[in-house]
Amino acid sequence: MYTLGEFIINNIDEFYYSTESILRLFSSIKLASKAIHKEVNKAGITKKIIGSSGIKNIHGERQKKLDNFAHKTFVESFKSRNVVCGIASEESENFIVIKNEKKDYYGNKYIVLIDPLDGSSNIDVNVPIGTIFSVYKRKSSININLTIDDFLQEGIRQILAGYVIYGSSTILVYSIGNGINGFTLDPSIGTFYLSHPNMKFPKKGKIYSINEGNYDKFSDGIKKFLRYCQEEGRNRPYTARYIGSLVGDFHRNIIKGGIYIYPKTATYPQGKLRLLYECNPIAFLTEQAGGKASDGKNRILNIVPKMLHQRTPFFCGPKNIVSKLEEFIINCE
Repeated sequence: MYTLGEFIINNIDEFYYSTESILRLFSSIKLASKAIHKEVNKAGITKKIIGSSGIKNIHGERQKKLDNFAHKTFVESFKSRNVVCGIASEESENFIVIKNEKKDYYGNKYIVLIDPLDGSSNIDVNVPIGTIFSVYKRKSSININLTIDDFLQEGIRQILAGYVIYGSSTILVYSIGNGINGFTLDPSIGTFYLSHPNMKFPKKGKIYSINEGNYDKFSDGIKKFLRYCQEEGRNRPYTARYIGSLVGDFHRNIIKGGIYIYPKTATYPQGKLRLLYECNPIAFLTEQAGGKASDGKNRILNIVPKMLHQRTPFFCGPKNIVSKLEEFIINCE
């Protein structure tokens, strides 16, 4: 059984950048995710890590203590490996510049965009939560300071994307553009082992994941699609499954087969999920797993970002189901 490190080395020819860089990137991700795994698994016996931190983040949401811990842990882990020149986090208003310690300029080539703790509202109730990350090559010269344009890149430019899910087990799933693979942490020795090779969406999914409590705020197209999911028909009705954590819902859907639906609503007319931190990396994984990711009309990975914390409607899953949903949205306009 391959460890994560062995798997990366054995497949290094499929990564178009330096071996040292990919190993340092994963070293940072593994170190931080194991630290968060440790804290998550103590959440029931210590009050230091659960509950509200008493402050609000850039989005006006009450930040959980573990949100703040995860953000700081990942930032420090990437800083210590001297491989990235900048980080943009869902928990930070502005991007963070990391200077190369050995040089007088910002010489590293990579930037990271990260949602340090997806689904943090579930921390206190022992429901799966996760970390979502993506890596890009900077657009500007290494001889100058980073600019906002280095972070505002289309999702198709990602060179690495993935997530870590902290649930009944801790699993790291990633892609470098040649399919996706999942690795489960053995906490007794702190090693990730290949457990989910070549993950693909089942061709016939029967799950839809949406917060139906917002039904009255949905567009007519979304309402009609939900009624379609609930009607008798070929391979229907579908089964509703919704955790409230993008990582948790996506991980289940890619294994069991299903569509994730987070539309715009009257409350969030631009959508609620963040394009750069959540939708782009999950869309990248979706396509690598043979699926489709859309905002209802457009391919997620082709959207040109205009701001760090840009929001978007988001739908991902097997191609046939997502295409059917798009039909309902377009036909109702």
